[in-house]
This record gives sequence, structure tokens and C-alpha cells, in this order.
Amino acid sequence: MGSSAPPPPPHRPAVWAALASEPFDLVVIGGGITGAGVAREAALAGYRTALLERDDFAAGTSSRSSRLVHGGVRYLEHGHLGLVFESSRERRLLLQLAPHLVRPLAFTWPVYRGARVPLWKVRAGLALYDALSLFRNVHPHQGLSAAEVHAQEPALATHGLQGGARYWDAATNDTRLTLATALAARDAGAVIVNHAAVVGGVRSSGRLTGVLVHDRLGDQQLVVQARVVVNATGPWSDATAALTGESQGTQLLGSAGSHIAVPRNRVGNHDAVTMVSPLDGRVMFVLPAGAHTIIGTTERAARSGPDEIRATEAEITYLLQSVNGQFGDACLSRDDVISAWCGIRPLAAARAGAGNAGSASREHAVVHRADGLVSVTGGKLTTYRAMAADVLTHATRGAAATGAALVSRRPPQDSTSTPLPGGAFPHREPLLAEARATTRDAAVGEQLAQSYGAHWRRVWQYAEADERLGTRIVEQLPYVLAEVRHAVEHELACTLADVLVRRTHIAFETRDHGRAAARCIAPHMASALQWSATTTAAALAAYDAEVTRLFAVDAV
Repeated sequence: MGSSAPPPPPHRPAVWAALASEPFDLVVIGGGITGAGVAREAALAGYRTALLERDDFAAGTSSRSSRLVHGGVRYLEHGHLGLVFESSRERRLLLQLAPHLVRPLAFTWPVYRGARVPLWKVRAGLALYDALSLFRNVHPHQGLSAAEVHAQEPALATHGLQGGARYWDAATNDTRLTLATALAARDAGAVIVNHAAVVGGVRSSGRLTGVLVHDRLGDQQLVVQARVVVNATGPWSDATAALTGESQGTQLLGSAGSHIAVPRNRVGNHDAVTMVSPLDGRVMFVLPAGAHTIIGTTERAARSGPDEIRATEAEITYLLQSVNGQFGDACLSRDDVISAWCGIRPLAAARAGAGNAGSASREHAVVHRADGLVSVTGGKLTTYRAMAADVLTHATRGAAATGAALVSRRPPQDSTSTPLPGGAFPHREPLLAEARATTRDAAVGEQLAQSYGAHWRRVWQYAEADERLGTRIVEQLPYVLAEVRHAVEHELACTLADVLVRRTHIAFETRDHGRAAARCIAPHMASALQWSATTTAAALAAYDAEVTRLFAVDAV
């Protein structure tokens, strides 16, 4: 390693050594929600597992979602009843496995005169929605009169309001759910590493027997041997397949969707609102997110790659006008937009058929290549655990068929009953109350309890040891410096963006996308990671470049 290069993060040499040791049963490429789920499933089954992520966990689509764990009420209209049933089951499981990260959320659906989806159809659809959840949703839906809709969401326009309904889904922190799943895989015995790019495949007798990995934080490469290689890279799936061997053809159709965040007091929504855009009849959401409201989403064909995809001015205008049409006093303008982001939904080509992206199924598909590569495409955040179980079934069957049977090295655990890290606590309110009282800052306490669950004290202990670490990173937001130290020492955070984009949502919740916050936390990162002044300056420049890539808005 050159003398000007920073030393590796403290955890990294041991992880790198583990990767170079005996062959793995499974190597999973891609640290988004799907790859993390596959790694957790495999590790819980007792298989020796490695999870390799080119950037950071949740750095792609998994950090650019609507932050919902939902049954998929929109999918009813297109007849995707099997997906709704599966999604409802998985939502119920995640509410149990990660109650700090997946929380019940009430939705109000107002219906106006002349709406594309009439009142009778909304109520009939929600009755079917309850039935497909086997009537085990948080609460059954309720039909609402116009007056009752107004009582639930007073900021909604009343002109032409005929009535509506109230139903329940769940909100999540998408980045931390992904991270918790990856850490759960590690807790179950997997080797997980971020900032490690797969740059090629390793083959023997025509079969894929491993991958060549490049350490993006250092200058080393190594071969990781595996009986099965799983490609779970979402929008990068086709490129990864080509990188590790011959192309398997187009398995992916990309659909781009954008969201915006605006101040919640400018919209006035109490809970979540499902609305039909008065512009084109598209079903969309207005979602509470602390002091902010998230509005989304759009849908268009992805014309650029996942590393270059960004929201457009036309999409922002569409989202603002749609909300202004139903929140009469909002009068949102471009100046109200705090951040805008876009992700690519990796729709499986095998499931998309000839329809447009909006009506294409979100069901996943698993494809085996002749040389043994297992690729999973499609799916959605809510169903990631079920997808992972299906991938593992395919992988074990495929390995057995080639004589490379996977051997469980420890008693298997059931992924449907094993909580995610921090998820083992009996009741939510006592946890929140204890965190509020201990931190003496209600917003900080709630944020810690909701991000770390039963493990929130592991973060706050840094502030108890050094009161300076109890200081907020950004005065208006409830994140504290203790989270920076915890992220580096326990959550594999290696860069400023790892902390400000994915361990917290500061980049999404500030108009400068965390640039001032980066300068605040840089000395703490430098201390923990032994950065020199030159390295720290380079880290700040890299952060500026990354948030420009993520949050810049294209003209068209």
C-alpha cells in the first residue's frame, strides 16, 4: 500500500483474511436488501457465506425507496393477487422481526368526484386487501364519509370530496433495514464486506467457482472461492452476469421512480395519504417522515444506468402539482423541495410481459446460468426475505445437481422467527420512553430507539463517556455524534457518505445534502479511522461528488 494511502479501517484486515480462507458455500454479490437477505438466509441455514458489496450496503435502489413495507394496494388494480398475498405475509413478519425499523402506518385515501378510481372500487379493493392479509393486518380498513376524511386529514381539499377510506400498512427506514439484515447475516456467521468490487469470475472446468474481488479502500485483490455464486445486484444484474462470464441475455427491465422531500408543515398531512394524481390518475403517496413529507413516486423507463439516474425537473413539477391539487392550501413550489432522488426498480424481464412499467409485476425471478451463476431479479423491498428463501432453495438444488452439495455447518435457524439486530423487545412505548428520559431530548431518544431498537444504549454509551458526542450533528435534526463513532466501530461505515446518506438520512433531510454535516463529522471519522489531513480533505471532496451524483436534478 502506498505511503499516502489511509490505513485500512480497524475491522478490515480480519475481514479480508476471512475472505481469503477456505472456500465458501455461497458468495453473494450485491449488498442491497436482496443480497443482504440472501446472505442472512444462507448464514442462518448454517452455510459458510460471504456478502460482497461494491459500494456500501443499500447504496443503490435500497436507499431510494418510498420507505414502505406494504402489501401493495396498487397491485390489486393489475390483478397481482399472489404478490399482494405474499407481501402482506412478509409485512406481518417484519413487523415482528424488526419492530423498531418497521412500524404500523395509517393511510387515508380520499376520493373526489370524477376520480379515476371511484369510491366503491376503493372500498372493494381494500376489503380484498384485508382478505389477502388473512384479516391479520394491523387494523381492518374503514370506510370514511367526507366529514371523516376531513377529520383525519384536515389539510386535504374538500371541494368535490365524496368520502374515502382508512387502511394500514407499515413505514420503514430502508437503509437501516438493509444494514440490519446484513449485520444479522454477520451475526449468523457470514463474512460481510462493503467497498469491495467483484471485477471478474473464476472458472474451473467451465463452471464458475469463485470471484475476483478488488478492495476499493486499498490496492489489493484476491480470489474468493465458492460452490455457488449468487448475483443479487438489482439494476446492475445484467452487467454483473457479463462480468462473471458470458452474458445471459437481458434479465432486467429498469423502471425509474423519483421522490421528493418537502417540509411537512407545508403539506399538513397527519399520517400517510394515498391519492390519485389529478394530472394522470396515477396512484401515489404522501408520507410522513419526521419533520418532512416524502411525495412519490413517478414511473418512467430508465434511460441511463443506475449510477447516473437522477430525478428530473419535470418529475418534480409533476409531484408538486399533484399534491397541490389535493392539499388546497399547500401551494408547494420548487423552493419547498429539500431533496429529490431517483432509483431504478429492477423489474424481472420474465415477469414484465408486454405491459408498461406501471403495470409490470413486481414478482421476482431466479435464473440459473449454465456455469452455475444464480441471478435474482425483480421483487420489492417488502418481500426480500421470501425472495432470499427462494434463491437459497434454487442455489442448494443447483449445487446438489452438479455434485457440489452445500453442507450446513451448524444447526439451522428459522428466518421467520429470528429477530433482526435490536428487534428483540416486548413493547415499543416503554423503549421509547426510556430513550427519551435517558437522552433528555425527546427527538433524539425517539430517533435512537427507532434506528437501533433494543441496542440504542450501545450508541448512547459513547455520549455518556464523552458528553460532546451527545451533540446533534445538525441542530434541526435528531442525529448525534455518538452515531458516527458507533457507525465506524460497529456498522462498517468507512466513508462520510456511509454515515450521512445511509447510517442516517441527513443527506436527504438538509438542503445542502449534508455538506455542512460532513465537515462537522469529518474530524470524528478522521480520529476513528486514522485519516491524515490529506485523506480527510479527499474524503470531503469525495462526499461532495457523491451527493452531487445522487441529488442533482436533470433538466429533462
